[in-house]
Amino acid sequence: MKIEQIYTNCLAQGAYYIESNGEAAIIDPIREVQQYVDMANKRNAKIKYVFETHFHADFVSGHIDLAKKTGAPIIYGPTTMQTGFDITVGKDGQEFPLGDVTIKLLHTPGHTTESSSYLLMDENGKQKSLFSGDALFIGDVGRPDLAQKVIADLTQDKLARMLFHSLRDKIMPLDDDVVVYPGHGAGSACGKNMSKETTDLLGNQKRTNYALRPDMTEEEFVDEVLNGLTPPPAYFPQNVLLNIQGYDSIDNVVAKGTKPLSLNEFETIANETDAVIVDTRSENDFVKGFIPNSIFIGVSGSFATWVGTILQDVNTPVIFIADKGKEEEVATRMARIGFDNNMGYLNGGIKTWVDSGKQLDSIASITPNKFVEISKAEKVRILDVRKASEYNSQHIKDAQNTPLDYVNAQLAAIDKDATYYVHCLGGYRSVIFASILKAKGYNNLVNIEKGIEGMQKTNAFEITEYVCPTTML
Repeated sequence: MKIEQIYTNCLAQGAYYIESNGEAAIIDPIREVQQYVDMANKRNAKIKYVFETHFHADFVSGHIDLAKKTGAPIIYGPTTMQTGFDITVGKDGQEFPLGDVTIKLLHTPGHTTESSSYLLMDENGKQKSLFSGDALFIGDVGRPDLAQKVIADLTQDKLARMLFHSLRDKIMPLDDDVVVYPGHGAGSACGKNMSKETTDLLGNQKRTNYALRPDMTEEEFVDEVLNGLTPPPAYFPQNVLLNIQGYDSIDNVVAKGTKPLSLNEFETIANETDAVIVDTRSENDFVKGFIPNSIFIGVSGSFATWVGTILQDVNTPVIFIADKGKEEEVATRMARIGFDNNMGYLNGGIKTWVDSGKQLDSIASITPNKFVEISKAEKVRILDVRKASEYNSQHIKDAQNTPLDYVNAQLAAIDKDATYYVHCLGGYRSVIFASILKAKGYNNLVNIEKGIEGMQKTNAFEITEYVCPTTML
């Protein structure tokens, strides 16, 4: 028996490859599925099942393409949802043989109504591993407020109560030595305070996970699970619908998204459509010079998540700037969250724009030490664009919290005529924020390089006392 976790950092997502005696199963594949086919072929194994723990909100699953490539059935837990493709609706407790082992479906609603976990048992029936999807994370549980965005009569209270019973009736009775393999880790918006660890023993989670306290009442569970939730990214419900209704093959999407555009083609699309110009280079390169009205979302960071959070609508037309050799990565990572209306990139990148004699825009960017000098000489206005939870945990005294996650809601609080010094944790998000406001006519924002991490090292700023966050949303 072989188990492999295939972890995608930019989505903080775990897919799983399970193999026994020449047969394989894939759980929650991401959209580029050829990697799973190649893995099975290399080992002379046949993919027998494609298991989905639920209809995902934060990424477009590869279930449809993988089923087409392998002939394996797509299996969900109990659901009445009408899908745009063939599925096998499993029953609670149903067992699926895989070589010498067995995979048992456990219906664990709460994150969503169809949410299911998969228990792997060896040839002797011993419980070995639990693929818990978004029901149970390491240190956390799935947030119960996402499905209400898709099904009107659901409420987060109803879903939280479902989750309470799923955990206690289906998961907590399992053996302590069962290895938990969750759907996500720290950085995902599907939970509010997940661990950076991506596996653990169930017994340890029973002892340390706040949501699994044995003396916890249902009311206490509901209160604690719902506390600290913030509105999910706008693209989440759209991803759910893509996972339910279907989507174009990622091969077609990436081929379209990696079309090299001449300068004339690029400008025509920019001027005659609603296309957003996304510059995916590094933040340091971007601030020095960029195409006017473009926005920065660097591919080296949590690119897909920020594309979805900032652009919101998966149908948004996009053209992009990328470093040479990064074009396919950009298109692929956009496709992972359903942004398929990618129309191509400027051939030759920013150099093509410069060589044509066209104007570049820029954003003032200073080092933490330079900011120390400025702050000693004058009263400064500081914008902290980290999440509210990060800000509340610890921040520069007198800094104003304007979270990038909800950038459009922050505009009214910012004076176009005033100068603001903008920072995040390390310098990535602050440039995204400044670029968006620059495109909207806010010309007096100054980026602080290296963010609060850099400012702390100067020992020149008064910083609030650290408070351990209860949520990272």
